[in-house]
Amino acid sequence: MWRNIASNALTLFIVGLLLMSGLLTMGRQMYQQPGPLTQAVCFKVDRGASLSAVSQGLLQQGAISDARVFRIGANYSGQGARLKFGSYLVDAGSSMQSVVSLLTGGGASTCGEEVNFIIGVASSQVVLQKLDPATSKYVEVAKFDPAVDAVPAAYTQGATAPDLRWRVTLAEGVTSYNVVEALKKADFLTGEIASVPLEGVLAPQSYDVDKGSDRAALLAQMEARQTATLAELWEVRAGGLPYQTPQEALIMASIVEKETGVASERKVVSSVFLNRLAQGMRLQTDPTVIYGVTKGQGILGRGLRQSELRRETPWNTYVITGLPATPIANPGRLSIEAALNPDSTDFIFFVADGTGGHAFAVTLEEHNKNVAVWRAIEAALPQAGGG
Repeated sequence: MWRNIASNALTLFIVGLLLMSGLLTMGRQMYQQPGPLTQAVCFKVDRGASLSAVSQGLLQQGAISDARVFRIGANYSGQGARLKFGSYLVDAGSSMQSVVSLLTGGGASTCGEEVNFIIGVASSQVVLQKLDPATSKYVEVAKFDPAVDAVPAAYTQGATAPDLRWRVTLAEGVTSYNVVEALKKADFLTGEIASVPLEGVLAPQSYDVDKGSDRAALLAQMEARQTATLAELWEVRAGGLPYQTPQEALIMASIVEKETGVASERKVVSSVFLNRLAQGMRLQTDPTVIYGVTKGQGILGRGLRQSELRRETPWNTYVITGLPATPIANPGRLSIEAALNPDSTDFIFFVADGTGGHAFAVTLEEHNKNVAVWRAIEAALPQAGGG
């Protein structure tokens, strides 16, 4: 009798183990297999939220199929107590395992709203935008120029969101003076700026910042990035260039930056100016003359006068020989690369071609033909505009 009871108990124990093993296998498969989402969603983890609350929220949004399995898997992997506050983009088909990694990874939020303060050459804009999870593209909520526009109500309301991200973006070709003046108007930054950085030393990039970040510290970060970029590209520069120092390359890069907004042209434009230097010609580039007039403090807003083209300044390359005294703007990486690794061409001249780019020429005769074409385009522009 006791032998039968022991045998039955052992059988039940084995069956229990098999059932437990099967459940564990099934749970592991559920945890690792693709999830039920058919399109991406934004999911917000509130500050101090519990794993239970997060699992229920994910279940309600259809991001996971079983809240209990999610919690067990998160705890078993040791990640259950590592939830990070923020808004996250959960991609379609994400497994519970990948969702746990996303919400505990400690990186920047990947969804929700952000403010991007864009410092442009002519003006600055504050843009409040929100990520559309269905398209993974940002949708504009509010936009304004802090120097001239009233603050929109949508921005005032949206800027109070606790998980809002903040960003400052420098456009290529902006001057150091304009950067400083714009940063002074960024109400989400703090601190005084003692002086305007030297021209050319700020890297035109996008910078993630915290609300209340120090303006001077942000400028130092911009300068450190530009220094690193210039040093990196200087080490792999082409042979035979006329620059004695990286600073001279930075000056050339700033000229290239202001002469063309077409990325594919920059190395060609660089070759034109280097060819002129090699032949003992003056650079004769209008942006340097303009800088001599404005000192980088705003936009000229009109054509150059003949008196300005004849006036000698440290930047007027119609009058002086060689490079101007300083950079004339803050060049981006592509323009620095163009200055240090130009295309090999025989071009000496270039003029606008009406498409946003330029027509290049080796001889003055070719150049005059290109100029005539451009003059005809210019003459037709008012007629086209008048319709």
